[in-house]
Amino acid sequence: MRQEKPTSAAGEGGISWIALFASTGTLVCCALPIMLVTLGFGATVAAMTSQFPLLVTLSENKLWVFAFSAFMLLVAGWSMYRPGRSCPTDPRQAAACARAQRWNRRVLWLSAAIWGIGFFAAFLALPLRQLLDPLRNL
Repeated sequence: MRQEKPTSAAGEGGISWIALFASTGTLVCCALPIMLVTLGFGATVAAMTSQFPLLVTLSENKLWVFAFSAFMLLVAGWSMYRPGRSCPTDPRQAAACARAQRWNRRVLWLSAAIWGIGFFAAFLALPLRQLLDPLRNL
């Protein structure tokens, strides 16, 4: 008989950190420049894009950036909440596994919140502003 090996949180931690990195990329490419321009720091955005030309490329391809980061969040979420996950029976390893799972969940939900903020700033803020602008409707 073959014994099933319990799944550990080590692989899930890597996926969670990649999801955090990908969702943070959505803030850097899209939400941060929009926020800075809104606050009147357009010169800062111009300086950032001249120092880091990759920001322009990311902004031009924001649909792909958001699609990739959403895919990574879905993979991380599936990895965290899939059925059949268990920790080892050894008390010390079980405690470490539970602690790692707790941190992985925190990182995953932080990543999802960051992605949501970036999505709102990149795709919803301007249409909502145009819809709610009273002078534009007159």
